[in-house]
Amino acid sequence: MVDRLKFYIDGAWQAPESKKTLPVVNPANEEVLYEVALGSKADVDKAVVAARRAFETFSLTSREQRVELLGRIIDVYKKRMKDIGGAISDEMGAPLTFAERFQAGAGLGHLMTTLDVLKSYPFEERLGSAMIVREPVGVAGMITPWNWPLNQIACKVAPAIAAGCTMILKPSEYTPTSALIFAEILHEAGVPKGVFNLINGLGPEVGAAMSEHPAIDMMSFTGSTRAGIDVVQRAAPTVKRVTQELGGKSPNIILEDADLSKAVAGGTAHCFNNSGQSCNAPTRMLVPLSRMDEAAAIAKAVADKTKAGDPKGPDTNIGPVVNRVQWDKIQGLIKKGIDEGAKLAAGGLGLPDGLNKGFYVRPTVFSHVTNDMTIAREEIFGPVLSIIGYKDEDDAVRIANDTPYGLAGYVSSGDIDRARRLARRMRAGNVNLNGAQNERAAPFGGYKQSGNGREWGRFGIEEYLEVKAVAGWGA
Repeated sequence: MVDRLKFYIDGAWQAPESKKTLPVVNPANEEVLYEVALGSKADVDKAVVAARRAFETFSLTSREQRVELLGRIIDVYKKRMKDIGGAISDEMGAPLTFAERFQAGAGLGHLMTTLDVLKSYPFEERLGSAMIVREPVGVAGMITPWNWPLNQIACKVAPAIAAGCTMILKPSEYTPTSALIFAEILHEAGVPKGVFNLINGLGPEVGAAMSEHPAIDMMSFTGSTRAGIDVVQRAAPTVKRVTQELGGKSPNIILEDADLSKAVAGGTAHCFNNSGQSCNAPTRMLVPLSRMDEAAAIAKAVADKTKAGDPKGPDTNIGPVVNRVQWDKIQGLIKKGIDEGAKLAAGGLGLPDGLNKGFYVRPTVFSHVTNDMTIAREEIFGPVLSIIGYKDEDDAVRIANDTPYGLAGYVSSGDIDRARRLARRMRAGNVNLNGAQNERAAPFGGYKQSGNGREWGRFGIEEYLEVKAVAGWGA
């Protein structure tokens, strides 16, 4: 039974230093599910002591020991997949089957990929007369969001363990239960005490205390660009390493030689996936100006068939967005799109038909959008697609790159060589060609205001390593 009023510190469930709690609300019906404890700087201090003490021994463990540990974690994780999926569905609104298969599955995927990389990762290499040694960076602070809870937790915790680091996790206060289940998994798998610590809490309190703490060696943050800037500013006086995966406004370029029906339908469905609550969602669809109306009609058909409803409903495609604040923000941006002259092709303001409560958003498509409109500039984080017309390939690339973000990009073309050339011109950390899925062993992260550093696979492990050169190593 998950205890939401305690934290996992130094291998045990401990009561917080203060008695503050926060109600966790089910976004599908707006009812309070339960209360979750909120931490403080005193809890962070306690966790840091445990993590620093554990680092002295865990940093010296062998590759084989960490391989065995990750293997045990994976075995226990598999047994808790339904528990994780159910908790995520309840707390952030993803359809239950989607939460079990994709949300919980993403966490398992990162654990398994990290294990595969760890088995052969070159922690040492010769360079002339020197030995280059890669060693764990130390104690890592981790702050994760609510939109893909276990995906983000696993792609931080797994590589930190692989590298030999110890850590303190602050998950989102909106989705605490799946993180607490993850702590139970690590405990059952035999993770040494102090290696993994979990404190629930608010960003301005727990997150700030972690970012400023002189005994935390690095911060790994996933969330909004605004909050990411705050983490960096607080971390600067202690010159700790900071990696960030932040916002996005990803372009989806559909060239004139692509299968328009397939590309537009696929791109629209991708945009609506997870109720639009993905940082790399292809929210700006770029199509030839001459085919704007045709593309809008295809996207409208997808929107009209996308059912927003009860996450446990058998025919639900998307659930609610996470909370009232997010719902209000999305409604305001939809209204802004209408007021600024974009053409509303599908969806719009208010709740979907047949729903009178819950934070549901109508799957919405705007056509005839220009890249200077608010809906083309700001991250909406909801099921809202903006279709923008371009004159030619150069114009498409210019529009695609005309954003402060650079997390992802998408290209569809009937000529793979042309798609590859276009991918090289896009200022984004990830580009997907012709509907390809992300490769979990490949790096994930952004350019510009979408962040610094990379996660996933060996690139994720390397963020948790320091590089030491030992000259005169000899033969």
